[in-house]
Amino acid sequence: MGFTDLVSEAGLTMLNGWTKTRSYIVGYGPSQADVKVFEAIKSEPAVENYPHAYRWYKHIASFQPEFASLPGDSSAAYTAYGPDASELTVNPAKAPETAEDDDDVDLFGSSDEEEDAEAERIKAERLAEYKKKKEGKTKPAAKSIVTMEVKPWDDETDMKELEASVRSVDKDGLVWGASKLVAIGYGIKKLQVNLVIEDEKVSLDDLQAELEEFEDYIQSTDILAMQKL
Repeated sequence: MGFTDLVSEAGLTMLNGWTKTRSYIVGYGPSQADVKVFEAIKSEPAVENYPHAYRWYKHIASFQPEFASLPGDSSAAYTAYGPDASELTVNPAKAPETAEDDDDVDLFGSSDEEEDAEAERIKAERLAEYKKKKEGKTKPAAKSIVTMEVKPWDDETDMKELEASVRSVDKDGLVWGASKLVAIGYGIKKLQVNLVIEDEKVSLDDLQAELEEFEDYIQSTDILAMQKL
């Protein structure tokens, strides 16, 4: 049957039962199944009525910036997930009352504490496995695309040599791109060049200082634009 009408009391009760012993809707890590169910709820479940659903909701909310990249089928509906009708009473509060048989009397007390301890153990194991997988993933390096202008001393500066000097600077995390000459006035042109840098490896201040050491050609440098990739 799967989840139905997750904005209703019955639907949230079903979700609360499903997440009692589960950290995620399916599997051992966040997926598109969690995204679909999360988006179908519309608002945070009340903790006093649905404590397990509330805990799951708050946990999945922390992954919102990563929703699009989580594994799974993003085209599936939230109704594709959840228990069969036989697995969970939709609204236990409204279930018909039955006479208690003598065989059902628990002579040794409630087993709720044992069930809760088992649920916490399962949750801890799944969280540990997820953290291990996440730590094993290498995050892509942060990069920026930069437009720099390089000014010569005068109209007699050899602009080909100036550009060759600029491109001779070779650093790990630096890639030179397209360039063009832009007229300033009085026959003087400046070099406008694009470059891509890895933010942790290349300092623009250091790069500009290094370029300005080519004193025969370069008067100064400026950053015209910078955008994160």
